[in-house]
Amino acid sequence: MRSEQFLRITRLLGEELVEVLHTKTVMVVGLGAVGGMCLESLVRCGIGRLILVDFDTVGITNLNRQILATYDTLGMPKTEVAKQRVLSINPECEVKTLSLFVQEQTMDQIFSEKVDLIVDAIDSLNPKCTLLQTAYERNIPVVSSMGAALRRDPSLIRTGDLMDTYGCPLAKQVRSNLRKRGISRGIEVVFSPELVRYTYKDPDEEAHADFNEQISNQGRKRNVLGSIPTITSIFGQNLAHLALRKLVGENELSGQEAWNPNAIKK
Repeated sequence: MRSEQFLRITRLLGEELVEVLHTKTVMVVGLGAVGGMCLESLVRCGIGRLILVDFDTVGITNLNRQILATYDTLGMPKTEVAKQRVLSINPECEVKTLSLFVQEQTMDQIFSEKVDLIVDAIDSLNPKCTLLQTAYERNIPVVSSMGAALRRDPSLIRTGDLMDTYGCPLAKQVRSNLRKRGISRGIEVVFSPELVRYTYKDPDEEAHADFNEQISNQGRKRNVLGSIPTITSIFGQNLAHLALRKLVGENELSGQEAWNPNAIKK
């Protein structure tokens, strides 16, 4: 890959770690607001090979927060839009796409190739738990995003082990579901404990019930949850940073001791 493209990262992490990133294969599952932003950072950091998984197409309600959504990409498969964007940023990145729904029947296809890390940005409970369980049981490193919708305060966004999360309804459901499947610690996640202020509507009452993000191609109607791009993008960037820590080592991306103004001698 062109060394000058990654000069700024090399100056921070060193040539050896950047070369390591060039050799890695990362699978990103879910290319919505969080997954798309996570993908953006991973590409710009020089990941050498990407496998992109999503069954959906770009819809008009994606425009408020998803980096892959523009008027030019409406109706296109998210995997194809994502591939085009990846190659426009780094033409030397190898990209494979899987436009399929995550479920037990597709696990063998999704896990047919060796990967160094899986990034889970799925927003549906059962597909999410199925993916996490399979990765855990196959001993494949994975990082995951919990619920980003309905949040307003970026200062409350946290990272940690799934089993240590609190205050996030999705994380609670995922924890409970995975415990029943015999899974405990070892999955790092991004989450927010913020108390949400929201009135849920029945999916049938939504004004735009025909939009693709409300009714999946699996035929299940879903609530349309409010979201703001500042929050979903921060979730995505935190998820990307968790991924990078897994790929190059936590010590390489840990901050130095914070500056303490009280320690200044007069």
